[in-house]
Amino acid sequence: MHSSPSVVPPGSDIGVPSVGIPAAGEPSDAVPPVDEQAAVALTQELVRLRTVNAAGATTVEQPAADLLCRLFTEFGWPHDVVEVAPGRPNVVAVVEGGGGPGRTLMFEGHTDVVTEGDAAAWSVDPYGAEIRDGRLWGRGAADMKSGVAAMIYGVRALQQEGPFPGRIVVGVLCDEEGLMLGAKAFAASPPAAEVDGVVVCEPEGYEVCTSARGGIRLRLDLRGVMAHGAMPQEGRNPLVAGARIVAALAEAEKWAAGRYGTHPHAGTVTVTPTVLCAGDPDQLNVIPGHGVLGIDVRTVPGTDHAELVERVRRTAVTAAADVGVTVELTVVDDRPAVEIAAGHPLVESLVAGHRQVHGVEPPFGAVPGTTDGTILTRDAGLPTVVYGPGGKWIAHQKDEYVEVREIAEYARVYAVAARRFLDGSDARTGPGSKSLRPEGGDMA
Repeated sequence: MHSSPSVVPPGSDIGVPSVGIPAAGEPSDAVPPVDEQAAVALTQELVRLRTVNAAGATTVEQPAADLLCRLFTEFGWPHDVVEVAPGRPNVVAVVEGGGGPGRTLMFEGHTDVVTEGDAAAWSVDPYGAEIRDGRLWGRGAADMKSGVAAMIYGVRALQQEGPFPGRIVVGVLCDEEGLMLGAKAFAASPPAAEVDGVVVCEPEGYEVCTSARGGIRLRLDLRGVMAHGAMPQEGRNPLVAGARIVAALAEAEKWAAGRYGTHPHAGTVTVTPTVLCAGDPDQLNVIPGHGVLGIDVRTVPGTDHAELVERVRRTAVTAAADVGVTVELTVVDDRPAVEIAAGHPLVESLVAGHRQVHGVEPPFGAVPGTTDGTILTRDAGLPTVVYGPGGKWIAHQKDEYVEVREIAEYARVYAVAARRFLDGSDARTGPGSKSLRPEGGDMA
């Protein structure tokens, strides 16, 4: 993917907290002052830690968790460290507002990153956290160590401003780049039952993402008959079957687009072959007996996953049958598309925060993939919205970066949005209220 140019909203010069003009009837409170230098420095410290989520790694997030625990201790924030897998901790802090009962708002992020790939292809040190041309460069700068720093210093700014009702949960969860083990563990824990809304601080380029595409990862095992390459009539070739299935998937994708329609932000369903392997490069004269085809399916709100998987299965079986190859389909992972209503108090608070800091309305959008928020919604029923520093298309690429000014900008928005959400006139009157949980179609 190509990175899209960063959007520069009005009044967003680094170090200048733009307040904007509140809409009629909205509070005109000043934006809480954010320790911008500290937020940028924390981002740099995190980027310099090579917390790559690699297969077989025994330590991934632990160095970042240690750093954040020291910081939370310095702030006086009570926090728990839960090891979800060896060397894979969740770090969850709870910041009590001191202003009486109220809602519980969660800010969520992760510190694991994908590999840098070929370091020689980078124009900067992938883990140098260099600041140049107004940008902070390095793996994880956008996805999403700047988001983690922004949410921490946004909460810190609000806390230092004075008491607020309710509490804020600061959750730094592990394994987002893998199977989202951290989000699954948190969703199953008692603290999740107390959360009324979650802001996922992933990079979305100033968009308030009220929807996120779902994901289905499929593995097709293609079983044929091994034979000599000189006598193809004696074999049944899984590679030929794979090629036919790949071609047929275009029709399955077309069917899905017609069946489930075009979402205003998430687009249409995509069915993308990603892996096709069979045979041995050292034995080019052998027709293999087995092959594997991998498929990445992305869905939109309203998609019936079971129906779509069955459509793909039948498409593959039919395409392979002509060459005598059988197909066994396995669902490796299944994450639903999720959506929150634009009128939900969580979204309205975030929009108001953006407007107050930037003086303009934010665009709405969709997360092209899935986030921890997908799991928190699916497994715990938590309302989630995604909004964080960095461009959404720069993630996982070489020369990843975040605009330095965005770190403090987002921290300010988080502080304002949190204050508005926690000050809500319909705030819960006691612990455990689920009044803000999705009902009547708030989430899909």
